[in-house]
Amino acid sequence: MRLPAVLVIYILAAPLLPARSLETPAKSVPTVDVTAASELVGSAGHRYLDVRTEEEFKKGHVENSLNVPFFFFTSQGKEKNTKFTEQVALHCDKKDNIIVGCLSGVRSELASADLIAAGFKNVKNMEGGYMSWVERGLAVNKPQTHEEL
Repeated sequence: MRLPAVLVIYILAAPLLPARSLETPAKSVPTVDVTAASELVGSAGHRYLDVRTEEEFKKGHVENSLNVPFFFFTSQGKEKNTKFTEQVALHCDKKDNIIVGCLSGVRSELASADLIAAGFKNVKNMEGGYMSWVERGLAVNKPQTHEEL
């Protein structure tokens, strides 16, 4: 029996193809840019969920945001917060409008996918993350430096 050429090529090339990362969202996540996210959060109809670590959050964050880390950075490397969706559910209803952000938009996309999979209905990832928010000069809470006190 002779296999079709396409199948032979696929079988030979499969080991060379990158494996799908376990951290890649399976479904498309609704995404908004920083300007739209700022307007939505400013309208009081949306909540900003910052999924960075506590340490990152303390260095500066979007005003009135909720911090629930999606990953923790440990001596063993990056570890997913296994209680992430449960912790979010303590503060947000599954029908709430939530804008999810991180530093650059990668973790927040993963977190958004998990929230949607857990039944949260109105979740949007903020493209570009906190870095883009700061670059646009939007309002943030930052710790006061010693000179400012």
